[in-house]
Amino acid sequence: MKKITLLFFFIALNNVFAQKQISGNVKDDKNEPLFGVNVIEKGTSNGVSTDADGSFKIKVKEGAILIFSYIGYNSVEKSTDNTLTIDVVLSGAQVLNEVQIVGSRNSKRTIVNSAVPIDVIDVKNVTTQSGKIEINELLQYAAPSFNANKQSGSDGADHVDPASLRGMGPDQTLVLINGKRRHQSSLINLFGTRGRGNTGTDLNAIPATAIKRIEILRDGAAAQYGSDAIAGVINIILNDNVKELTGSITTGAYNTNAQGDFPLGTANTPGFRLDQNGNGNTFGSDKNLDGFSTKVGLNYGVSLGKNGGYVNFTGEFLNKEKTLRPGFDFRKGFGEAAVQGLNFMGNLSIPISTKTDFYAFVGSNIRNTDAYAFTRNGGARVVESIYPGGFTPRITSDILDHSLAVGIKTKFDNGWKMDLSNSLGNNSFQYNIEGTLNASLGANSPTSFDAGGHKLLQNTTNLDFSKNYDTVLEGFNLALGTEFRVEKFNIFAGEVGSYATYDINGNVVTDPTIQTIPIDPISGDPRPGGSQGFPGYSPANEVNETRSNFSLYADGELDITKAFMISTAVRFENYSDFGSTLNGKLASRLKLTDNVNLRGSISTGFRAPSLAQIYYNTSFTNFSSSGATEVLLSGNESPVTKAFGIGKLNEEKAINASLGFTANYGSFTATIDGYMINVKDRIVLTGYFDASSLGLNVDAAQFFTNGVDTKTKGLDVVLSWKKTFGDSKFGATVVGNINDMEITKVKNNGLDEQTFFGERDKAFLLASAPQSKFGLNLNYGYKKFDSGLAFTRFSEVKLLDYQVYEDVNDYGGSFANQIKAATDTYGVKIVTDLTLGYKISKAFKITLGANNLLNIYPDQQDDWVEAGGYWDAVQMGFGGAYYYARLGFNF
Repeated sequence: MKKITLLFFFIALNNVFAQKQISGNVKDDKNEPLFGVNVIEKGTSNGVSTDADGSFKIKVKEGAILIFSYIGYNSVEKSTDNTLTIDVVLSGAQVLNEVQIVGSRNSKRTIVNSAVPIDVIDVKNVTTQSGKIEINELLQYAAPSFNANKQSGSDGADHVDPASLRGMGPDQTLVLINGKRRHQSSLINLFGTRGRGNTGTDLNAIPATAIKRIEILRDGAAAQYGSDAIAGVINIILNDNVKELTGSITTGAYNTNAQGDFPLGTANTPGFRLDQNGNGNTFGSDKNLDGFSTKVGLNYGVSLGKNGGYVNFTGEFLNKEKTLRPGFDFRKGFGEAAVQGLNFMGNLSIPISTKTDFYAFVGSNIRNTDAYAFTRNGGARVVESIYPGGFTPRITSDILDHSLAVGIKTKFDNGWKMDLSNSLGNNSFQYNIEGTLNASLGANSPTSFDAGGHKLLQNTTNLDFSKNYDTVLEGFNLALGTEFRVEKFNIFAGEVGSYATYDINGNVVTDPTIQTIPIDPISGDPRPGGSQGFPGYSPANEVNETRSNFSLYADGELDITKAFMISTAVRFENYSDFGSTLNGKLASRLKLTDNVNLRGSISTGFRAPSLAQIYYNTSFTNFSSSGATEVLLSGNESPVTKAFGIGKLNEEKAINASLGFTANYGSFTATIDGYMINVKDRIVLTGYFDASSLGLNVDAAQFFTNGVDTKTKGLDVVLSWKKTFGDSKFGATVVGNINDMEITKVKNNGLDEQTFFGERDKAFLLASAPQSKFGLNLNYGYKKFDSGLAFTRFSEVKLLDYQVYEDVNDYGGSFANQIKAATDTYGVKIVTDLTLGYKISKAFKITLGANNLLNIYPDQQDDWVEAGGYWDAVQMGFGGAYYYARLGFNF
């Protein structure tokens, strides 16, 4: 038996090492790279497609023949004998492969000849030449106008990073997977964060190891794809490779030497240490590194049948510890959250016939996070017998994100193509508060609470038709379709102790005006109830709401001549809760020369208010020596909201315009695009209003409302150069964005403007992105060695904060009395990334590198900032230098 096992082992080993890897590039007869060319090992189902730059890699048997095929072009066969590199030029017609690019439903449209700006990011190349371990981090440095920052002390936003395009809100960018709408997170950003009042898509729930490429449409596209596409669209294309096991093991840590002049005794300064829970003032030796992370990713594909079917699987594990950075005396736990996550993604295609394919993709993300809340240093919030001298509560979460999409694609004999699909997604966010207490229970309080949470379910059914008419002028593509979507939003309550206040007899207080509240013996103040750090949701906050949406669309692209193309789209949407909207788009591309294109577009757009914005509510009782204050974030349809004259939430309305050009001269390509985005009725979260006179048992209230109009102007730049000299490969890319937003109107409806949406709120909205961000990425490769050096310049950012508060409460003073305003200025910074890689064998590659090599931090602030540290969540973040090592493998 052992001999048979060994025999099979050596046979399998021989099959692996009898293969060799062939790489190369495919271009057309005008020397332009061809994207999506099929490269097949003759007589097998082993195949790949070329990337955005026309490059490919494939493992084949010795003596194999490769077939290069592209619809409309003559197929080419090449022998792999005595070579590891094959470059191919395809000639024939001027149409391209049936590969659909986001922004166009014409399968014959490419990135270069598109009427709108599209970035295509080869994730495999980016992940192997970068230490970024999450999707948001990758895109922050690879895409010109994408921005995402880690938060601290921002409740749920510490666990799901807010991200945006062109300085718009996180919910104004639509995310697709394989062209299908992705569900959003159930989290709505509320306190101390960018994207305040917005929901968004949790990109970090998608494993980077599963992604083949990311397409970013930097243009308004609501008329094509529906709600949320005001800023643009991110389309994530999953891996479809087979007979290849790829993966990596990455480990790294952050440099704890935070740059700044911090007072002695501040966290992470000489002679001061805190434990991982942010507690303790013990003196001892310093840590040099923290935030240790390990990421393991595996991807493998299997052929199904002989007609190109496949199933591709990805598994990913991430473990990242907290970082701890200097904070003010009242904030001893300041830094990035700890994360433990498991990711799975599957991508499947099965040919049913020669013209029909069944496809499916499924994803599952299980994530546990652990973040610091604000420190309780003393007073009525601290029970000395439990936490002598104070404590730092921790907001932990259990995030579950699951999705499943199935569909059928077919092509009829008359040339029409049909795509019928259904996509189901569900996101659940459970709060668990650790290292905390309910002060009104005194010494009897538990130190951890289930604080409840929220869920979002989305089910989308699509039916799409398209046909290309080659005989209409130089080509005409018509697409028609319909979509039906159902969404459901839930808030579920936590355990009683997470939200209740108890009297001196240990009973739940139902009327704080007549019942006795425990008094802190030192301060003489009433002891507040609820879990410290994050008060739990009560049964009164529970929500179970559903809505539906039906839409119809049509779009067409007409090549009037070989040089001049126009495209148009129109979309009708009807929502069960707020009504209908009609939007349109017109775009065009003019080929000025064989190498230069002029392009532009104008469109109307919209974003429907999310269910969370309509129905989210939370409340808590704030106690002080003057008594109890009932504070409420009121749902849009509540009597409190209506009493202030806040109307029913309507859709945000947008007008987008862009004008740019592309140039392609052999090894050099350039795209420069200017844009303007006017948004009316943007949904914002107001400040706290005095509601004591309403007779509704509410003292202070805030709301979501269509509160401001904005105008955004900007410029995106992408310049790229690649060249090969013998065994040396050079590459240089410049990506840049200039972005300027102004608030043109505050719609406070007679309410006090400073409370409704004051200068501080305006500053946070306007600082959603730096006014400019430019990156220079340099790459060099020689045989088995490769290297990358990147410089990213972030412009100045200004925020308005308050230096002194009467009280620092659970939300960092969000409703405390302002004493004095101060402007926090974060100057221009340049971040340097370095990576060095060496292929130690055919199967293994080792990479060493550093993100933020020079350990650059934003400028230190001397006064209060939103999160209680010495920096806000701006620019490159506040983690400092990150050093990493990666072992990649490919069998």
